[in-house]
Amino acid sequence: MLMSSNERIASLYFEANGFRVLKPGTHVTCAVTGDSVALEVLRYWSVERQEAYASCEAATRRLTGAD
Repeated sequence: MLMSSNERIASLYFEANGFRVLKPGTHVTCAVTGDSVALEVLRYWSVERQEAYASCEAATRRLTGAD
């Protein structure tokens, strides 16, 4: 994915019902696929692992050890 100069990776702290922004940015990186995930569409993460996932499939792969 080609990023523009104003796109930056955010640093987040994941909680059970949301996340806190530690360092502002436009997106995070999926821990499984490496894809960029815009903060406004981020729906899947692990509180325990403090990781973001691009989709429910990626989260399931990580959490079941299938990746």
